[in-house]
Amino acid sequence: MKASNPFPPGRRRPAPPALVLVAHGSRDPRALTTVRTLAERVRELRPRLPVHLGHIELNEPLLPDTLAALGDADAVLVPLLLTRGYHVKRDIPELAAASPARTRVADPLGSHPLLVETLYARLVEAGWDTGTDDTGRPADAVVLAAAGSRDPESAADTRRTARLLADRLGVPVVPAYASAATPTVRTAVRTLTARGHHRVAVASCFMAPGRFATQCAEQAPWLASAPLGAHEAMARLVLHRYDRSLALPVATAA
Repeated sequence: MKASNPFPPGRRRPAPPALVLVAHGSRDPRALTTVRTLAERVRELRPRLPVHLGHIELNEPLLPDTLAALGDADAVLVPLLLTRGYHVKRDIPELAAASPARTRVADPLGSHPLLVETLYARLVEAGWDTGTDDTGRPADAVVLAAAGSRDPESAADTRRTARLLADRLGVPVVPAYASAATPTVRTAVRTLTARGHHRVAVASCFMAPGRFATQCAEQAPWLASAPLGAHEAMARLVLHRYDRSLALPVATAA
């Protein structure tokens, strides 16, 4: 039997809540290009979904302007951030609450298997050998380079991502930070070298190119991967966070 159509002729299916990608912003022009490309990938995966971009600082459009343009529409904000920290816990919710839009704020992108899959793919692109089994590479190790935060939950997220990547690669993975936390990438590389790992790669756990990503990559004694960027797995992760957030209570303006 043919299923009845809940939307009779002349009545359009209601549009889904808008997805707002919330980027940090960067003075590096490559960062803006990267998040715009990621937005396009999300649109390709779900063509009916309205996708917008807003920045916390440094780049336009700024998040308050993006939300103001939505009026009182429903929207889900997906932070293009990789851990729980100040921006996720305070800045984004406060900006959302101050807007006329009916908003929900999704979880940040890490840690998640799709994030780890992107880290793995970027390492392979940089030259990581996939042909050796887990027991045949005692010289190899990875430093997972992240931005860093004073928030202990942020560090916990990065450590969990490091564990997931270690399971994926079959080698030790040590988290390290560009700022606000320890160890630094240089220190982590030295620690792994002292343990007998003579091929140490740096996995870039950054959304887009920028100062921190460049500085961390320069510390790599062997190879360094590119930032996560607009990989298809990241676009799928954005949509996963969007979909999960739809079950959360709606944040209303004060």
